[in-house]
Amino acid sequence: MNDKTPKAPRRWLDPSTALSRFKPPRGVATGLAPVEQERARYGFRVGGIGLLIGQDTVSEVIEQAPIYPLPNAPPWFPGLVNLRGNLAPVFDVKRFLELNDGVAAGKRWLLILDRGDRAAGVLIDDLPRIAFTRHPLSRLPPLPPTLRPYVAQAYVQDDIVWLEFDHQNFFRTLGGQMAGAAA
Repeated sequence: MNDKTPKAPRRWLDPSTALSRFKPPRGVATGLAPVEQERARYGFRVGGIGLLIGQDTVSEVIEQAPIYPLPNAPPWFPGLVNLRGNLAPVFDVKRFLELNDGVAAGKRWLLILDRGDRAAGVLIDDLPRIAFTRHPLSRLPPLPPTLRPYVAQAYVQDDIVWLEFDHQNFFRTLGGQMAGAAA
């Protein structure tokens, strides 16, 4: 037989079978070691406070999105954003907590947390970044009183304190304050 004789083609797997067999190498997706991947979270900053995004929370950052104001809304509620046909409330947590971090007002990003009817936007000072939760603090640092009920734990990384933030209940409370003010 000649080496140039065509070989019979191997049988191809159907796409769903092929995808279910794929096992990505450990640590390739993020470039982090497996142990670090388990502890790495994303966090965002508002007014010098670092808030962690919940581990199972869907989130996205929007650079330019028109925010539609509502009449007689408090200053910490800039309005609503049209998110693929669904309206989502947008909150300015920095303004609500009356935080002044001494940073000049610059470009702020819109971070959308959750999706569907649970989606809420928050204006953030910087793009979210990886935050490690390896070093829990034994007690919470001083916090604004209106934020304290929504923070369960704090972690420190490179002199930045990251707070475990219950955004769903926090935004639900803010929405209730708005509904009470409108009544």
